[in-house]
Amino acid sequence: MEKGLTLWFTGLSGAGKTTLNAAVCGRLSDAGFRVESLDGDEVRRHLSHGLGFSKEDRDENIRRIGYVAGLLTKHGVICLVSAISPYRAVRDEVRRSIGEFVEIYVNAPVETCEQRDVKGLYRKARSGALRGFTGVDDPYEPPAAPEVECFTDRETVNQSVDKIMEYLESRLPCQSIAVHS
Repeated sequence: MEKGLTLWFTGLSGAGKTTLNAAVCGRLSDAGFRVESLDGDEVRRHLSHGLGFSKEDRDENIRRIGYVAGLLTKHGVICLVSAISPYRAVRDEVRRSIGEFVEIYVNAPVETCEQRDVKGLYRKARSGALRGFTGVDDPYEPPAAPEVECFTDRETVNQSVDKIMEYLESRLPCQSIAVHS
């Protein structure tokens, strides 16, 4: 059985986590790997429906996502997770529990994320209509030492994906991954 791996995309809302996840997922699938994608919004809607947005509930949501990612990883799947996961301690906890874990910091300034905000969440948070919004009135703790950092305000999607794929060449049991788009 192939060795599994969790790729954990973390960053502010609107940083580009889901976009990069989808592109990397496609490349890995095209290269013949078994892949599964877990999106934070989807998981919250289905697996963590009853949780709110307190620090404790956010941590529990990340633990639940981490548990599912760990099961998939244990069974030889490359699991790609897109979740804001704002608190470093719970990300580190999930890393320890999974073991085969790659943290990808999708780094974009809050101003860039606000410009990309199709849901209007930053506007609601700035007006006070939405409280506890990460990056506005709730903290985001950047990773201390991510395996990969993508600067989506100054890299194209393909440049960021190529960076991730180049890192993965050293971690995946494959002669050649289609790195460049």
